[in-house]
Amino acid sequence: MKNYKDSDYALNKFSEGIVYRFADRIVEITLEDYLSENPGKTAEDFMELKALSDEIYHQQVIDENRTSRLDVSINGLEDTEALATASLDTELIHKKDTEKAIEAARQLLDSGGLTEVQRRRFLLHFFQGLSIRQIAALDEVDYRAVWDSLYWASKKLPPPVFLTLGERKFSKLPFA
Repeated sequence: MKNYKDSDYALNKFSEGIVYRFADRIVEITLEDYLSENPGKTAEDFMELKALSDEIYHQQVIDENRTSRLDVSINGLEDTEALATASLDTELIHKKDTEKAIEAARQLLDSGGLTEVQRRRFLLHFFQGLSIRQIAALDEVDYRAVWDSLYWASKKLPPPVFLTLGERKFSKLPFA
């Protein structure tokens, strides 16, 4: 409940009657109004209705609080890079580049241009998604040895493919 004083629940709870808020006005049904409109009813009936209306308003507040904290304003989110969707052209170009990179990597793997260790590490890293440290743990070597092996294996790829596969992995190095 953002502003308790403006809530229907608070208005109804702290009023002697049953309160209904409309867009243009607020109507309060008092005990006297209720009894005059319903001659067969008693003050006890009115108190039951009052308690019921309090409970309904209270449940509305609880439901609003449960969902409002999950609501997020989308103003400006479309400009954030994390939520921005790439254009169809960019997606198609990326897909085509990735296909070319995978094909070139397969040719390199089949050509025999890599040592057996480079080939195995290349497959584990670029095709199975293992990290350099995970591969180092499997091989029981320092991670730098795995990194060097992958770097030199990637260098044997044609330049556009090297950039597609290795750009994120090796671009932060001073000699890359």
